[in-house]
Amino acid sequence: MRLRFRHSSSVLFLWLTIQSLVSTAQFTSPRLLNTEYADSPYELKSGRELGLLGAGVVTYGVSVLLDKAVDPLTPDQVAALDRNNINAFDRPATANWNPSIAKASDITLYTNVALPALLTLGLKPMRQDVKTLGIMYIETLLLANGVESTVKALSQRPRPFVFNPDVPLERKLNRDARQSFFSGHATTAFATAVFTSEVFRHYFPYSKLKPVVWAGTLGLATATCVMRYESGRHYYTDLLAGAAFGSLVGWAIPKLHEVKNRGKVGRRFDIQPWTNGSSTGLYTRFQFHSRSRLYP
Repeated sequence: MRLRFRHSSSVLFLWLTIQSLVSTAQFTSPRLLNTEYADSPYELKSGRELGLLGAGVVTYGVSVLLDKAVDPLTPDQVAALDRNNINAFDRPATANWNPSIAKASDITLYTNVALPALLTLGLKPMRQDVKTLGIMYIETLLLANGVESTVKALSQRPRPFVFNPDVPLERKLNRDARQSFFSGHATTAFATAVFTSEVFRHYFPYSKLKPVVWAGTLGLATATCVMRYESGRHYYTDLLAGAAFGSLVGWAIPKLHEVKNRGKVGRRFDIQPWTNGSSTGLYTRFQFHSRSRLYP
């Protein structure tokens, strides 16, 4: 399983989802660029969102084109492969092969991918910002998988199981068998894990559940990587590169959208005229930052 949306129906669904989220965010109205909840830690900006979504779509589109140009290994090429040519750090992976473990890694990955949606729908402060968080999450997935898939199609590194004589030859003779670096599972798992944990931290900075969220999401991501290694799908370096890049994207997207100078008094100062029928004057109000939403 790879979140690469190869089939045309998946691409169409993704594009319609982006169009729906972009339109509901009302990019043309500066007032509506801020989410409906007054104390949201995130905000959308039309130029930035179009740039990030565009970069994600372009990188993903490039990866699809490059993927089609990858030629599968031939039987002669497979026979000529020598595991001793693999660096010592990665070489042990060539002895691994377990399709059942590979399927289990899909389950942990799907769980991590679903967590942002579950938290958003289950926690009111995040549910108020569903449009903003939805767009941010699509940006995360598009950029992470677009870049990862592009690098994978360019590197054309044979997967570890290709070197394993116990693996049926037909499994080695498809395009996917030479797209090992770097791991899409590791990239997506850590991108979603860090994204989920960072978003939760920003909405609930004083929550005692923060360590639980971090441990849970990173634990699932790590389990995904371990199973990808044990199943013979990836080398250590594939997984480390994917985890590092995915973590970077998962951290960067919330950081880019974070409201600057959030809660400063200067932004909450308001002066308005008033009258009671017999006299008039000015009404001054200071609105201080509310902590009521900081606990789930």
